[in-house]
Amino acid sequence: MAITVMVLGSIVVLILVGLVALVFMKSNEVQLTGKTEDKPEWMHSAPPQETMDATRADDEGVTLFDHDSGERLAAPFAEQIEDILRAKLDSDPFNKFEIDLGTGKDGSLEIWVNGKMYASVEEIPDEGLKQAFHEAVQKWSKQGQDS
Repeated sequence: MAITVMVLGSIVVLILVGLVALVFMKSNEVQLTGKTEDKPEWMHSAPPQETMDATRADDEGVTLFDHDSGERLAAPFAEQIEDILRAKLDSDPFNKFEIDLGTGKDGSLEIWVNGKMYASVEEIPDEGLKQAFHEAVQKWSKQGQDS
């Protein structure tokens, strides 16, 4: 009788260990779309070249977006647009703008120019900067369509 209880107890323990191991293995699977073999569309494409250049310059490898210390955090697409805009502005020797995109408490996009916050591109007083911003958005949109 005691041997039977020990054998049954051992079998139950082995089954429980197997179930716990299965739960841990399944918990490591990331399901972003409901099916583990499918990826959302944004994961099929590489980030813009400007983002890859910025992350490599910071020795971060290639990441989806570049977020530097002291910078406001925005959605990945906004951070990518910021990378494109910064690369464009950095190539201009007369650049006088410090740009940072962030997400407001209400989830809206904040555009910070030289420490001042604007709620939309149209509020920015400099026409050249508005144009550069629109061009960065167009480049980002085109890059997403080409991949």
